[in-house]
Amino acid sequence: MTAMTAMTAMRAKRTFGVSTWVWTSPLTDQRLAELAPRVREWGFDVIELPVENVGDWDPRRAARLLDSLGLSATVVLAMAPGRELVAADRATLRATRDYLRHVVDAASAVSSPVVAGPAYASVGRTWRMTEAERHACYEQLRDSLAPVCSHAADAGVRIAVEPLNRYETSLINTVDQVLDALAGLPPEGWGVGLDLFHMNIEERSIPEAVRKATGRIAHVQVAANDRGAPGADHLDWPGIVAALDAAGYEGPLVIETFTGDNETVATAASIWRSLAPSQDAIAIDGLSFLTGIAGEGGGR
Repeated sequence: MTAMTAMTAMRAKRTFGVSTWVWTSPLTDQRLAELAPRVREWGFDVIELPVENVGDWDPRRAARLLDSLGLSATVVLAMAPGRELVAADRATLRATRDYLRHVVDAASAVSSPVVAGPAYASVGRTWRMTEAERHACYEQLRDSLAPVCSHAADAGVRIAVEPLNRYETSLINTVDQVLDALAGLPPEGWGVGLDLFHMNIEERSIPEAVRKATGRIAHVQVAANDRGAPGADHLDWPGIVAALDAAGYEGPLVIETFTGDNETVATAASIWRSLAPSQDAIAIDGLSFLTGIAGEGGGR
């Protein structure tokens, strides 16, 4: 088998994506029309579409565009201030569930198999809890998320619930915690969303955490440890890719980082400096690294 044939075979098994958050926030129809052809030209298989607010972009229009380019989609949610599924009043809980249902509908329209993100509390909300209080929150989360998961399952979509680092939430930081928090919910409606940036902070071993999530991994987002291009870092990429393969994960590896041009998103993600020569370089260099590292031993 030639090197090119081997790479082609590997690419058929492991796909790669990039989030539009690398360049813009919020996503609009116009920005998607500009970005999607470039993403496809660079060689990505998947483009990740954030739904910050319902109506920012038209799912049906997006579906037509992506279909014309041969691009697949994944969808991510945004837990802005005021979006809560725990420790909040009934009106807030109801509005948050309504938002999440709309995001599921958008995912279904663009044929995304997942809606990924911290579907439990607004990003940046932290508070101290006893273990008893934490488990009470987990019980409330299961009750709050159950109808959303049911709606997702009916639409052929899974909610990929993502642990965040300790500075962005105090509720779910690790794979162990997300599995504990959602234990008992019907499995067809939810899975675990893994984000290597957060895992590098919170997990003692990323490959071991991946192994713990075996059978439940619904989505994987990747970046360098500083949220720059994958590979420009100290992460154990061969070990991580091997663990994903061993866990049976067949979905894309999606590069997610954020532009510093939008003050709100840059502040929320703590993007205080340039992480690469350009935002395009994060995508292009990241894809080159990921296809190389997967070809060295990843993919099945």
